[in-house]
Amino acid sequence: MPFIPHTEEEISEMLATIGASSINELFDEIPRDLLIKDLDGVPDALNEMEISRLMRERAAQDRGASCFIGAGAYEHHIPAAVWDITTRGEFYSAYTPYQAEASQGTLQTIYEYQTMAASLTGLDVSNASLYDGASGLAEAALMAVRANRKSKSRRVLLSAGVNQNYQNVARAIAGSQGLTFERLPLDVETGTTAVSALDDQGDAPVAVVIQQPSFLGTYEQVDDITDWAHANGALVIAVVNPISLTVLRPPGSWGAAGADIAGGEGQPLGIPLSSGGPYFGIMTCKEQIVRQMPGRIVGRTTDLDGNPGFTLTLQAREQHIRRTKATSNICTNQGLMVTAATIYMSLLGYEGLREVALTSQARTSNLVDLLTSIDGVDRAFDVPHFHEAVIRLDRPVAPVLEALAAQDILGGFNLNKDFPELGNALLVCATETKNDDDLAAYQVALRDIMTASA
Repeated sequence: MPFIPHTEEEISEMLATIGASSINELFDEIPRDLLIKDLDGVPDALNEMEISRLMRERAAQDRGASCFIGAGAYEHHIPAAVWDITTRGEFYSAYTPYQAEASQGTLQTIYEYQTMAASLTGLDVSNASLYDGASGLAEAALMAVRANRKSKSRRVLLSAGVNQNYQNVARAIAGSQGLTFERLPLDVETGTTAVSALDDQGDAPVAVVIQQPSFLGTYEQVDDITDWAHANGALVIAVVNPISLTVLRPPGSWGAAGADIAGGEGQPLGIPLSSGGPYFGIMTCKEQIVRQMPGRIVGRTTDLDGNPGFTLTLQAREQHIRRTKATSNICTNQGLMVTAATIYMSLLGYEGLREVALTSQARTSNLVDLLTSIDGVDRAFDVPHFHEAVIRLDRPVAPVLEALAAQDILGGFNLNKDFPELGNALLVCATETKNDDDLAAYQVALRDIMTASA
């Protein structure tokens, strides 16, 4: 990895110039009771050769198991051209486009991404992306508080099917600013939010978050929830899977007035699973509240000669404007990920993305049919779903998943912790990357495990 070394002599010269006796003196404002003496658990340093060997050994542990997990991150086919282009030097090493005259390629890429994100969600404006879907929800909640000035509430209601990780991250980021996140009850018969519980919520919230499709793969009553939220003075925040928006109505058309803010995880758009990241977060909104949007927006303009060009038109980060006016301090965009997503969407086009969605939907339906033909395995909900579905076992899920993993099958996501009311429930997913042989192999493995432990 490239680096700029400093000799001890150079460090001493720099410290002398600023009048400091040591590097530690630069941090003397930190209270001593907060300082630590060492980092427990950090191994001894390795040299370059040893590091290379360690990483090869770690990479060899990835045995290429057949993945049926889903649960917010999805294994889609990524055309080779996506990352061949993305990792070209002009994209791979491009930095924040502060100088428009030197960054037209990067700015245009972001502009094209914003146009696609706004088109998918049916809203007016997109920013240049966020860290990931989870932190994006926190940013959206804070944005709703700023934008919804008529409301004095700090309560944010979550539909029952919001990703639990998103809720945890949002609480960690925004909870310190006085926001509370309350989950609506789940209808265990349908796997959707119990809409009848909305009228029992007491004081009106500042915002209502709706995940569609839900974490369980089911479809929420988005029109009813959206209209209830607006009737009670709350803004609506949509959490979406971008692939689903080629077959489902976009958030901008929910209810009578549409969602106010939409976001979600951009990973399905050409980003590999990569053991959890890096990914990127999508955020779009209505034009009326765009000045409360975190991050930056790229706009298209013309120069004095009438030639088209691109520039940063909104920068709401604290490093650009007064801290008291800033909308966020964590809203850097994941530029390389957005570049890959833009290339992915450009290569597939609308019809290609729609085919991915429909094929994934069909594969999951086929998988559920095969698995529920096994004694002790049943459907949890007899309702439509989007390329994820919940099945219920007649025994604890964890040992079954361990047995499947021993056969290189990642069998799904155990819902016991996040949705204990569903019992021994397992969330399964099959994307377009799975063929009939993959589905059949899962069925055979699960039948053997269920029979052996009966």
